[in-house]
Amino acid sequence: MLDNPRHTAPVDESTLRYEGWRIVAVCFLLATFGWGLGFYGQSVYVAELQRAHGWSASLISSGTTFFYLFGALLVVFVGEAVHKYGPRLCLIAGTLAMAVAAVAIGAVREPWQLYLANAVLAFGWAGTSLAMITNTISLWFDAKRGMAISLALNGASFGGIVGVPLLVALIGHVGFASAMYAAAGAMLVLLLPVILILVGRPPDLHGWHAAAKPKPQSSTQIRAQALRDIGFLSVTIAFALVLFAQVGFIVHLISFLDPVIGRERAAVAVAVLTAMAVVGRVLFSLVIDRLNQRLASSLSFLSQAAALCVVINLHNDYVLIAACAVFGFSVGNLITLPSLIVQQEFDSASFGVLISLNTAINQVTYAFGPGVVGFLRDLSGGYALPFYLCIALEVAAAALIMVRGRTS
Repeated sequence: MLDNPRHTAPVDESTLRYEGWRIVAVCFLLATFGWGLGFYGQSVYVAELQRAHGWSASLISSGTTFFYLFGALLVVFVGEAVHKYGPRLCLIAGTLAMAVAAVAIGAVREPWQLYLANAVLAFGWAGTSLAMITNTISLWFDAKRGMAISLALNGASFGGIVGVPLLVALIGHVGFASAMYAAAGAMLVLLLPVILILVGRPPDLHGWHAAAKPKPQSSTQIRAQALRDIGFLSVTIAFALVLFAQVGFIVHLISFLDPVIGRERAAVAVAVLTAMAVVGRVLFSLVIDRLNQRLASSLSFLSQAAALCVVINLHNDYVLIAACAVFGFSVGNLITLPSLIVQQEFDSASFGVLISLNTAINQVTYAFGPGVVGFLRDLSGGYALPFYLCIALEVAAAALIMVRGRTS
């Protein structure tokens, strides 16, 4: 039904004048704050709360695990929320929740308050991270979706490279609580006007698909069917295994490298890994929509496994830094590729629900990565055993991702 030509006419996603690229800019800014305060900021909170209150690392870290697990439960429903309430309202809600969480973390005085603050942070994370960004961008992009998501998610790396050092510097000048209040204020001042001005009604890129389905499936039916679909399970399980290994390795990287090459060079290795994640995502974005994305994923997994093997067995400073660069090249792309595979292999009307489900399962899995790696390190007296486990998971995932299931 062509009652509104603006929302049914074809759009040219390649032109810079297309409104979708403004949405990419909004999502870049959203990711900067989302990952800066919700993901990378966790390491800052652990250190500052331990210093201020003398709480054990295990107590504070258990709050972080609770944050990831509760956030994963919320992420499942992000696609439905965007579909029901629209991207603008959902982006505003995510921004407000993240700002409130930042204030709450700064005001924590008792352990129970930390769990409450992390519960609010989980709402903010669900509304500012991967599921929200991919669902939002999917409303404006089809042919260029891979490039758009990749560029937007560079904000995640920017939040770690620039946002966290700024937060740490601010804490040094005004204290933890005041710095968190200032971060919350900056987020509201920068994001809310941008969302209100730039995020409008998306074009109807897939209206013809909806029209072709006289009785669309409910979200519950879509999830139930996906959990029986070999193609969806192979993508979800493969990326869950890899992200478990990836997050576990990165969290323990400095602890592993410190006695081997020293704290300063270990910090350089981590910085190189993070920078290569940006480089890899930008370069990949230029060709990602034209690649066989399952094969690209498999090769990415194997490159990380090879880099891990070098890290375990060769202890030359420059070789280790180079291995971290190779590992980092794929880090950013591993949160982009699942959405592209889901887009390519499943009905567009199911995309929001499926990518939210995929993201939630991955988040539940990688939440345990650092803990398992740490446990195996303590059990064996070194990092060889847990890192070899990470290699095994990467190789298994490289094989599993090539299982497509039935084609539709």
